[in-house]
Amino acid sequence: MDYLSLIKQPIVEELNDFIQFFNKSLDHDNGLLSQALNHIKQRAGKRMRPMLILLIAKNFGKVSDTTLHAAVGLELLHTASLVHDDVVDESAERRGQKSVNALYDNKVSVLVGDFILSTALLNVSYTHSEIIVRYLAELGRTLSDGEILQLSNIQNADISEDAYYEIIKGKTAALFEACAAIGAESVGASKEDVLAAKKFGQNIGIIFQIRDDIFDYYNSDEIGKPTGNDMIDGKLTLPAIYALNSTNNEEMIAIARKIKAHQISSDEIARLVDFTKQNGGIDYAEKRMWDFHSECMSFLESRVADEEIRKSLTAYVDYVIKRKL
Repeated sequence: MDYLSLIKQPIVEELNDFIQFFNKSLDHDNGLLSQALNHIKQRAGKRMRPMLILLIAKNFGKVSDTTLHAAVGLELLHTASLVHDDVVDESAERRGQKSVNALYDNKVSVLVGDFILSTALLNVSYTHSEIIVRYLAELGRTLSDGEILQLSNIQNADISEDAYYEIIKGKTAALFEACAAIGAESVGASKEDVLAAKKFGQNIGIIFQIRDDIFDYYNSDEIGKPTGNDMIDGKLTLPAIYALNSTNNEEMIAIARKIKAHQISSDEIARLVDFTKQNGGIDYAEKRMWDFHSECMSFLESRVADEEIRKSLTAYVDYVIKRKL
């Protein structure tokens, strides 16, 4: 099934307008900066977050320049965070393409990320909406806090599913939550509708991150990272957390603690990956995704009246849960 075409169907014109706004925001005359920004434009991806903003806005009203500037601001903030994350993680690739720091260096990457962040703030100011500006500012704080929480959790010996969800809600889920809330706010939706949209976005973000984490248990050039990459970085994700906590296998728990301490070998990572698969970790993570999927469907049934938009948002949630990269 061509999920992306279904998702875009109600917002073809609005998405084209967004792309024009976004690309124009990254135009620059400076040679080196222009090169880096053009590279970022070319690896723009599927536009999942802007599409969510546009769909939620269209569900509750009419997409306007306020919606478009808000969408550009949020997408630029997200882009800046990825540029900075690649520096922190020392990543040479993102989704199979060279990162900015791989093409240039860390100094250039940090400065490019700062420029994009400032451009995000400039664009969101064009909405003339105090609440949307506040959403974006809070999102920036939440994303930074989430990254720091993840780093501190690596040093925590406990292997906790609650901590896993707390980290997700401060990172990926926060982005999708802000998309849905900003989309609703940009068209003057009621407080109740904005809150419902926020929860819908958060659930999508949790599904998105769990799916990303499952990818780490399988090798794929398309994904742009080898098997066990999260473990190399000291991170334990939901599949392994479940397998470890449900079995209490002392040998594997010892390996998990070595992962958190960054004292792990590739052979030990391979053993924990195999252990996770054999002890229901992937199956459990899949089940949890479908639990959150059910919550998303409840929102669509109760808050989305237009059939075309409901089909589009259903395809959106289905794509997030079934995607292959």
